[in-house]
Parts: sequence; structure tokens; C-alpha cells
Amino acid sequence: MKNILRGIKAYAKALPLISTLKLWKYFAIPILISLVIAVVIGALAYNLSDNIGFYISKIWRWQWGKETFTAISNFLGGAIIIVFGFMLYKHIVMALSAPFMSPVSEKIEAYLTNKEVHSYRNTSFTQQLWRGIRINIRNLVKEILFTIPILLLGFIPVIGIISTVLLFLIQAYYAGFGNMDYTLERHFDYKESISFVKKNKGLAIGNGIVFMLFLLIPVLGVLLVLPFSVTAATTKTVALLKKGKGNELTNI
Repeated sequence: MKNILRGIKAYAKALPLISTLKLWKYFAIPILISLVIAVVIGALAYNLSDNIGFYISKIWRWQWGKETFTAISNFLGGAIIIVFGFMLYKHIVMALSAPFMSPVSEKIEAYLTNKEVHSYRNTSFTQQLWRGIRINIRNLVKEILFTIPILLLGFIPVIGIISTVLLFLIQAYYAGFGNMDYTLERHFDYKESISFVKKNKGLAIGNGIVFMLFLLIPVLGVLLVLPFSVTAATTKTVALLKKGKGNELTNI
């Protein structure tokens, strides 16, 4: 819980740090990517939600209770679209933004540590993009595997409320994971980074909670979510690395 709160509180220092380092110009392309992906996924979600509800309602072959089941199916179709829409949005955006976010993270780290950080892992644009795609595909698959059974549990009374909270926390964890990796890619290889985030999952969840809440703000949330979340994640990840906790890696 302490790490979750630290991850959330880090956002308070994000705006002053962005202004101090004059980072807004570096966020132009990631913001554009975020906006385009949000519009595309939003349009797909709008067009597919009724279709998914229709196909789910086909499962019920009896006339009695047909209207009730259809209403439930439409609701379920909308829920599925929302959950998977958020998942696809964040992983696509974070993967494509990796080559632009990594240099931003590097500038923040150099400022916080008072030294250049090129000496750790000097990666190219292509390597950063591939790393982002690889991490986010891995996280997307994992998230889907967790999400499907939790969605099914949502039909059980009482447990359904718990499943909503679990879905939100899982989405938050993988959002925070992606934001932390922009810093970790300079210090660790693929497997080591996964171990680092597992060890510090509270920080990832805290960062991701605010990330997900940003997306609930119409338009403005999509524009600001990356600048604030990446800056907040970088400050806390760098703090952990400075304390040497990054060397205490767990097994995959």
C-alpha cells in the first residue's frame, strides 16, 4: 500500500518537472499517437458494441426471459468493449511511443541524478520501438489471460463488485509497468525489467491508477496521460534505482 501511495503522489511533482525541463515539445508526437489511437478504438468500440451484444444474446434459445437476457447481453457487450478497448489503447500507445518516451525519461533521470545516463544501455530508435512492442505484447497477452476469468466472475452476485476492482487494478498494473519500462530499458534487459516491476508492483499499480483515471477525462485525459504518467513513473523508478533495489531481482 505504501508503494501504491508513492506511485500516486509522484504525479504531484510531474507538472513542475515537465515545466522546469521544458519537456512539452518532446510529448508532441506521443500525444498525437495517443489521440489517433483513442479515436480509432473509440470508433471501433461504438460500431462493435451492439454486434457483440447481439451474438451473446443468441446463446439464449428460449422465448421466456429473452428480453431480459438480451438486455444483459447488451450490457455485457458494452463492458467487454470498454475493458478490451482500454487494454488495446494503452498497450498500442505505449508501444508506439517508446522511442519518444525513452529520451524524455533519460532527460529526467539525468536531471535527478546530476549525470548523463548514456553509459548504461545506448539503444537506437528501432531497438526502443521493438522493446516497447515486445513488452506491451507480452503484457497484453498476460492481461487478457487475467481479464477473461475475472469478467466471468463478474456474473456472480457480490463477487461481481470485487471483480470490477480487480479488473481496474490489473489494468493499472500493466499501465504502470509500461511507464516504468521507459526508464528500465536503459538499465536492464527484457527479463530483468520484468523482475524489477514484479518486485515493485505497488509502484506500478499506483502509477497506473492515476493513468486509468486520466482516461476517464474526455479528450483532455488522452492528451495529458502520457506526459504526466511517464514523468511520475520515471521519478520513482530512478529513486528505486538510486537506492540499489534494482539489483535485488526476483526469478521470472
